[in-house]
Amino acid sequence: MIERAKKEDCMMLAGMAVKMWGNHTKEKLAEEFGQIMEGGESVFFLVKEGNKPIGFAQCQLRHDYVEGTDSSPVGYLEGIFVEETYRKCGYAKQLLQACETWAKEQGCTEFASDCELANTESLQFHLNVGFEEANRIICFKKKI
Repeated sequence: MIERAKKEDCMMLAGMAVKMWGNHTKEKLAEEFGQIMEGGESVFFLVKEGNKPIGFAQCQLRHDYVEGTDSSPVGYLEGIFVEETYRKCGYAKQLLQACETWAKEQGCTEFASDCELANTESLQFHLNVGFEEANRIICFKKKI
């Protein structure tokens, strides 16, 4: 089940996020996520199996230029994570769809993302869910 995360979910989100962004601490990420939520231009979605959180996505509005896009603001996938044992089950796609729906509700007509050049797993995910490569720094876009 996909649900919008609340401020009290920040430590739970951070517990998963440190597995993806290992150069941060859980406490620092939880603090940062709380501040981001208060800003109003970003949202986090959780996916749970029963009551167990197994993944999340963070997206926000970007008003600056986003590689390969023509509009502003652009919905932007800042991060997406699913616990390893639950991957390839469609959860990431569901999280992405929640992000895209939110971005559309904010008036966006484009949605973008990026990944590091060496992250072939992320590259394949983006291509599989309909993004097209916009630049070799690996930025993605798709119409929503």
